[in-house]
Amino acid sequence: MWRLWGGRRTPLRPVTRLTTCSRADFDALYEELQQLGQGGFGSVFAGCRKEDRLPTVEGRLTDFPLEVSLMLRAAEDRPDPGGPGAVVHSRNKSKKEKNKTHFGTKSLTVRTRMACANTSWSEENFSCSICLDVFNSPVTTTCGHNFCRTCITKFWDGQVQYKCPVCNKLFNTRPDLQVNTFLSELAAQFRTTVRVKEQPCVEPAEFPCDVCTGTQQKAVKSCLMCFTSYCQTHLEPHQRVAGLKKHRLVEPMDRLEDRMCKKHDRLLELFCQTEQVCVCQFCTEGDHRSHPVLPLKEEYEVKTAQLGKIEADVQQMIQERKLKVKEIKDTVELSNKDADREIAQGGQVFTALIGCVEKGRDEFNQTVKEKLKSTVKRAEDLIKELEQEIEDLTNRSSEVKRLSHTEDHLHFLQTFRSLKDPPPTRDWTTVEVRPPSYVRTLRRSLDQLEETLNTEMKKLPDDAELKWVQQYEVDVTLDPDTAHPTLILSEDGKQVHDGIEEKELPDNPKRFTYPACVLTRQSFSSGRFYFEVQVKDKTAWWLGVARESIDRNGETEWTPETGHWTLDYYKDDLVFKDDPDVDLPPRAELQKVGVFVDYDEGLVSFYDVEARVHIYSATGCTFTEPLYPLLYDGDVNSAPLIISPVNQTD
Repeated sequence: MWRLWGGRRTPLRPVTRLTTCSRADFDALYEELQQLGQGGFGSVFAGCRKEDRLPTVEGRLTDFPLEVSLMLRAAEDRPDPGGPGAVVHSRNKSKKEKNKTHFGTKSLTVRTRMACANTSWSEENFSCSICLDVFNSPVTTTCGHNFCRTCITKFWDGQVQYKCPVCNKLFNTRPDLQVNTFLSELAAQFRTTVRVKEQPCVEPAEFPCDVCTGTQQKAVKSCLMCFTSYCQTHLEPHQRVAGLKKHRLVEPMDRLEDRMCKKHDRLLELFCQTEQVCVCQFCTEGDHRSHPVLPLKEEYEVKTAQLGKIEADVQQMIQERKLKVKEIKDTVELSNKDADREIAQGGQVFTALIGCVEKGRDEFNQTVKEKLKSTVKRAEDLIKELEQEIEDLTNRSSEVKRLSHTEDHLHFLQTFRSLKDPPPTRDWTTVEVRPPSYVRTLRRSLDQLEETLNTEMKKLPDDAELKWVQQYEVDVTLDPDTAHPTLILSEDGKQVHDGIEEKELPDNPKRFTYPACVLTRQSFSSGRFYFEVQVKDKTAWWLGVARESIDRNGETEWTPETGHWTLDYYKDDLVFKDDPDVDLPPRAELQKVGVFVDYDEGLVSFYDVEARVHIYSATGCTFTEPLYPLLYDGDVNSAPLIISPVNQTD
């Protein structure tokens, strides 16, 4: 729709800039200008779809990007058809009237220019389809397509037939194209105003205009119907056009779609305290009818007041995690040092052991060789002696044969006397050569190696392992809710002894009914932990760890399979409870026992703290539940079992 300005007889009447229009009005304007402006408007939009001319934001028609001024020269003898300010339509006119145009004029000039830098036109509208860059000296073919003069010239130079690169229309002769000055000016203006990347002129605390595409201006209002924020320039249609005046304008804000109720398409202005969600006014009349609501500002103030505590909590969590990071790094550093130390010490020990083994092997080999040499020498001596006797006997046999052939009676009788007595020889029936025995030789070498190994082990620090496990000490206290009715616990939960008489206690599924055991309050589901129990002056006790689901009525045997890993002591006899039990060397005057657990490695170890030696370790254990330290007092004397702190100087 256009409105003419000026009086009835004004010779030149401009038509106002078209900022917004309906689809139907734009179609009429487009068709009219295509007919009337073949050398101007038509040449600009030749080959382009009419739909490309309607810029939209979020599907809504926005400002028309071109300012169109129609300079009309009215016939002097013909008044305006509708008087000043009349609305002129181009439909339902006769052919004759259309030749005059619906403006009642015989002369019409169409002039267009960019409305502003904030156009919704893209680079594609001003790009050559050959080089894909903004037009440089654009020319227009007769089929209505535009190209850079250089691009189309080079394209046709390599062709036998001249055709349009876009629609493939053939030309009989090579067209003589002239630069389209109008389009050239538009492309130049677009190049300088749109393609130049400028920094938004919007302060950090402000919101930019959603329509501006070049230098973004500050938004002054946001439309809840258009979901768009506008600067003062682009807000003008909402202040002038009747349909847009009905739109609800609010102070500038971002993410407008997120601020609207998805169900009622209304602004989220309230906060439901029941469901802790933002709602619109219509929501309070529906699903949130009975819920207390507050304006967003009031709830904002409440939540803002809570930010201080949240920030403090977050900072505390950050500090805790930083400390944990430092703790882990320190642990890694300590582990590296411990590993280096252990490797060095272990290397020395194994080097000594290897030396001992090699020495023992050499001594064993030497002993065997000496025995073999002695046996061989004796055998050689016997053989030599036997060979000498054989030679003597052979000589005698020769003499006997010679004597048997003599006929000299005197010589025979004289010689026979010396041959009659046998030569002096050994009785070889009792002589034998036995192979040497090496059994005891090997045993003596192994015994000597064992003695050397024990000597090397004694050189190791006796308490090195105990000191290492003691660093995982935990503070545990006995849980009275699990204690057998005869047990008496100290107030601090560190001591227990059997009082013989059962106390009247409330039923508790965690309490032991048999035997007289008690668990600690603390349990462990990962990592390593260590605790010590003083057993001085006690003649019968059990201690160790147990899983949470153990039987507490004495109906099962205490083994690792039933969830018990315990050491059993009774009158100097020491046993690890298993199936079958593992008997351990007696340890008289055992006063304090240390218990170490590595949950992840499946290890339970026991130590004689006073002697600072290892007693026993259960390895390959499978832990699937929390583990609780367990104590059992099987002695009726008043001496207590005491959970004692670790003393590194013990």
